[in-house]
Amino acid sequence: MVNPSSVRLPQIPAAEEHAPILVEDKGIARIVTLNRPRVLNCINLEMVRILCNLYEQSEGDENVHFLVLKGNGRVFCAGGDLRMFYNAQKAAADDPSTTEVVYSKYWLDYHAATYKKPLIALWTGLVMGGGAGLTVPGRYGVATEKTVFSMPEAALGLHTDCGSSFWLSRLPGHLGEYLALTGSRLDGAEMLACGLATHFVPLERLPELEKQLYELSTGDLVAIENILNEFSSPAATPGEKSILHRTNAINKIFSKDSVEDILAALEAEFEESGEDWAKDLIKIFKRSSPMGLKVTLVSIREARNKTLQECLRTEYRLTINALCGTISKDLYEGIRAIVVEKDNTPKWNPPSLQEVTPEDLKRVFQPFKESLELQLPLKNPRWSGKFLQSWNCEGQTVH
Repeated sequence: MVNPSSVRLPQIPAAEEHAPILVEDKGIARIVTLNRPRVLNCINLEMVRILCNLYEQSEGDENVHFLVLKGNGRVFCAGGDLRMFYNAQKAAADDPSTTEVVYSKYWLDYHAATYKKPLIALWTGLVMGGGAGLTVPGRYGVATEKTVFSMPEAALGLHTDCGSSFWLSRLPGHLGEYLALTGSRLDGAEMLACGLATHFVPLERLPELEKQLYELSTGDLVAIENILNEFSSPAATPGEKSILHRTNAINKIFSKDSVEDILAALEAEFEESGEDWAKDLIKIFKRSSPMGLKVTLVSIREARNKTLQECLRTEYRLTINALCGTISKDLYEGIRAIVVEKDNTPKWNPPSLQEVTPEDLKRVFQPFKESLELQLPLKNPRWSGKFLQSWNCEGQTVH
């Protein structure tokens, strides 16, 4: 465990390209940069371990008043390192690192949402999956005209994770179901319009924004917000073809009770209007994992009445069950077909929506023994410095 102190973390020179996390202090700001640009800054176990301890140490460091989170290269973060899970699938029953990264990442997302100091995310390029889970709950999210947000997990046989069932379910109307089930993308202006981003700053103005943030002598929220507001563009509005201009149709379709009903409503919409947006969404549904779609819809719907802590605990169960193939190995098949071999011809099991039974869904949502649940503190979240529990796929603890 890293004990909070006023001792500053050692500076990591930018030249050390192998370091997965770069840390630099400028004035009272600590700059944390995800540094795996060749793999779109995807998050792996090493990065999670570093960030858990870094967050804890920084929160207790009196010299650090706020954190700025960035990505090296043209993207912020494309999510978790899916190849890591795919390569470990044969060891999932006896390798604790497979589930350690899930456990620790969910703890980290919770800590970000309850952090005592301002977290400022600068979203340049992709912000997807676990990258969104790490930063959307923070106090400030700055989008640009190059920002692209997406939660594509359902198409891969997983579910919207890293706390996203909580904040997606709280978007206006049924936009959360739309984003979670289709993996559709939003740009920076759309993120601002629907509340996922707090500010929109043109990419060319980011260097000057950072310069002024790093010259602050106080981490007072008013001082930070004055600078963010000064650089924000009031002209950032969704484009003419934005899905946000179709909120009535989205709410009508994605409020249906089941995935089958949503798909039927989309087909009826396309038959009536003949518009490409509906046709494209139908294609997404038909190529996505039936299990992933059904689990995702239940997760989003239930999340509306849950706290963030409860959502993370539920998502942890769902992710462990996906890794263990409790009902289906669609997660590994999705990664194989879309990420590893890229043949884009996944063979889902169950192969259809109708074959995903209520009993299947009940089983993957079933609570674990309390000792095997994600353990999140009710107050003052703190990193223990170690992974508390790890699973094998027979439901027994490894250590």
